[in-house]
Amino acid sequence: MLAQQHELYQFSPRQYVCQYVESPLTIDGKLDEKAWKQAESTDKFMDIEGTIRPLPYYDTKAKMLWDSQYFYIAVELEEPHLWATYDQRDMVIFHENDFEVFIDPDGDTHHYYELEINALGTLWDLILTRPYRDGGQPVDAWDIKGLQSGVHLNGTLNNPDDEDEGWTVELAFPWSVLEELAPHPGPPNDQEIWRVNFSRVQWRTEAKDGQYVKEKDPATGQPYPEHNWVWSPQGAIAMHQPETWGLVQFSSTPAGKRARFNGQPNLEAIRWQLRQLYYKQHAWKEANGTFTDDPAQLGLEGEPIQVVAGADFFLATYELGDLKLRIREDGKLDHIQPKEDEE
Repeated sequence: MLAQQHELYQFSPRQYVCQYVESPLTIDGKLDEKAWKQAESTDKFMDIEGTIRPLPYYDTKAKMLWDSQYFYIAVELEEPHLWATYDQRDMVIFHENDFEVFIDPDGDTHHYYELEINALGTLWDLILTRPYRDGGQPVDAWDIKGLQSGVHLNGTLNNPDDEDEGWTVELAFPWSVLEELAPHPGPPNDQEIWRVNFSRVQWRTEAKDGQYVKEKDPATGQPYPEHNWVWSPQGAIAMHQPETWGLVQFSSTPAGKRARFNGQPNLEAIRWQLRQLYYKQHAWKEANGTFTDDPAQLGLEGEPIQVVAGADFFLATYELGDLKLRIREDGKLDHIQPKEDEE
């Protein structure tokens, strides 16, 4: 069963203009360079489900920049209890506190990147062939060749006897790697938009015998569930829903100068309409054992959407003038360029 947004969720992905930086950044986690001071911060992170949940009790904000070689990401995490013990690459970092990056360059919700990092600087990087809900598989053996990462601690790690301020993370993703799943080789074009989201996994901890441990719920004897604090709320406890990640627009305007997000709200509305169709199709199949091509059963009367379906597949196509998009039963959503129709 697919995880769908709660009934109060309103589709409004966060937006950010990622501006160009003239000189390469030194990746040490300190964020003291002029370019980072000039870069705008994202909104404070929220609960993954959005406003129906309390605001996070620690602040988290991110920044982004880019140049001809790298996509730079920085984050500041308020944290009075710095804790991390996982110290081997590709360990399941989110079993402790961490920061996570998700990048879907072409926005089709398939083949996207995930990176997790903790306060020790331990990394877990992987590619997802598609979301888990659609049968996706993680490629753990894949590494981000040339990735640069830095962590700076404002406090002492794993010491319950004092109170810390927090930690900062700085990352540099090479375009030479990101282009593997991007619409074209090299860095993005000016005004190009990618889907990106960030998550902070935060566990409730307490001090025992001089070290941090997960706090347990007396009713169950098990650790309390982790908090999931994100930049762009998902409307569900499900990070692997790329359709609700934020929108990052790459701008050639240098950091420190004014730049405005120039998206296509009508296009996003159509993409979201097709995603709702995808949800409805899977709900229909769960109830009836097959997908449907009946517009009435999908609420499509009067819409420029054509649907073909069988027991185990469907293809829905939105076509209006030169605009043509399609979505499949496995969730892949393609923006079909006119030249493809001519081939």
